[in-house]
Amino acid sequence: MSISSTLSSALSGLTASSRAADVVSSNIANAMTDGYGVRRLDLASRQIGNDGSGVRIVGITRQEDTVLIGQRRSAGADLGASQTAADFMARLESLIGAPDDPGSLSARLADFEGKLISAANAPWNATHLSGAVQGAQAFAEALNSLSDDVQAERGRADTNIGLAVDQINASLQGLEELNSRILSVSASGGEVASLMDAQSQLVDQISPLIPLQTRRDNNGKLNIYSDDGHVLLSHRAATLGFDKAPGMDPYLSLDNATLSGLTINGRDMRMDGPDPAFDGGQLRALFDVRDTLAPEAQARLDGIAMDLAERFDTSGLDATLTAGAPGLFTDAGNLADTMNELGLASRLRVNAAVVPDEGGAVWRLRDGMGATSEGPTGNATFLTAQIDALATSRITGSAAFSSTQRTMAGLISENLSIAGLARSTADMSLGRSSAQHAALEAAELAGGVDSDAELQQLLRIEQMYAANARVVSVAEQLMDELMRIAG
Repeated sequence: MSISSTLSSALSGLTASSRAADVVSSNIANAMTDGYGVRRLDLASRQIGNDGSGVRIVGITRQEDTVLIGQRRSAGADLGASQTAADFMARLESLIGAPDDPGSLSARLADFEGKLISAANAPWNATHLSGAVQGAQAFAEALNSLSDDVQAERGRADTNIGLAVDQINASLQGLEELNSRILSVSASGGEVASLMDAQSQLVDQISPLIPLQTRRDNNGKLNIYSDDGHVLLSHRAATLGFDKAPGMDPYLSLDNATLSGLTINGRDMRMDGPDPAFDGGQLRALFDVRDTLAPEAQARLDGIAMDLAERFDTSGLDATLTAGAPGLFTDAGNLADTMNELGLASRLRVNAAVVPDEGGAVWRLRDGMGATSEGPTGNATFLTAQIDALATSRITGSAAFSSTQRTMAGLISENLSIAGLARSTADMSLGRSSAQHAALEAAELAGGVDSDAELQQLLRIEQMYAANARVVSVAEQLMDELMRIAG
C-alpha cells in the first residue's frame, strides 16, 4: 500500500469517525424527544480499482419499531376514548349528586316531602303552605338545572369535536407538506431523518383522536389510513368537515339533521349504527357523548319529570281539576303529555295556581289547583293525598326506565345508580386502557435511545479516531523522512 493510499484511507476513517460522533451526540441529545428515531451511521468499504481504500459513508438510517409504535398508537386511541367517556360519566354522577348533597335531586325531593308533611300537619298555616310550594319549585328547578347541565355537556362535546377536527386537518396538512420535502430532499441526496421525526410527532397528535395505520413507501412518503379504511393521507391530505352547533338543547340531534356529522373530502361519513366512522378513538367518543350518552341521561331526567307530573295528574287526586288541566307540576303551564316527553325536565314548572308571584295562592295546595275560593283551613285531605302520590309505587311509563313499580324516591335513586354503575364501568375501562398504553409506551422508550450504549459507542469512535489520526501522523513522518533522504 502506498503512502498516499494509506493517507486516503486514514482520512476517510477520520471523516467517518467525525460523522459517527455527530450521530451519537444527536442520539444522546434527543433521548427524551418524542418521535425521535435512533440514528445509525451506515458505512461500507471504499474501493478504488480492485483495491480497498478506506471507508465510505453510505448514509444515516433512522431506526424505529413500527409494529410497537403502531400498537402504542392504537392503545393511545383506546385510552383517549376511555378517558372521554369516563370524564363525562364522572361529571354526570357529580351533577346528579349523592343523597347527602343538599343540591341533589334526592335531597330536593326529601325537602319537598318534608314540607308537604309539615303543611299537612298544620293545613291552616300559610307559612307551611308557602314552604311546601317553595319546596316544589326547588325540586322542579333542580330538574331544570340538571337538564341544562346535560345539554352543556353535549355542547362541550360538540365544541371539542370541532377542535379535534381542526387539529386533525392541520396535522394532515403538515404531514402532506413534510412528504413533499422528504421527496425533494431524498432526490438531492440529503438526509430526511429529522423530517421523519417531525412526521412522527404529527402522527402522534392524530392517533389519540382516530385509530390509524401508517405505511411508508420506498421513496420515504408516508401514507396514513384509519383503522376502518378511510384514506387520511396519500398523494394529498384528506379534509374532514364539521359544523359546530351555535347552541344546544334536547331537541337537537344527528337523526333529525339539526346537528352536524363528519364529512371527509365533502363526503358524508356514517356516524351511527353498528360500524360508525373512526370507531375507537377520542373523536368517536365525543360523538358518543353528544349523541348517545348525554341524550340517554336527558331521557332519564325527562322520565323522572314525566313520572312526577303524572303522579299529581292522577285521576281523582284533585277533584277541582277540569279535563286537560294540569296538577301541581306542569309542562311550562300545560298538562304533561307522554307524546312530548323529550325535554320535559327543562320545561317542568310548578302550577301558577299556587305561586303568588304568578297570580296564584298557596292555599290551593290544600284546597285544589282548580279551587275558586278558599276551603276549610283544617282540611288536610288533599295535602295527604299528594304525599301519598309521591310515596306510591307505580309503573314508570318512560322508555328510559324499565317498566317496574317504583316510588318517586326509588326512581331518583335508580337514576343515580345507573349513572354510578356507568361511571364505575367507564373507570374500569379507563384503567385497563391506561395500563396497556403505559406498558407499550415503556416498551417503546426501552427500544429508543440507550444512553449507556451510546456512550460506549462514543468511546469506540474515539479509539477509531485516535487510530486513524496516528496513521496520518506516521504517514506524515514517513513523507518527511523520504523528503529528507531525497534532499
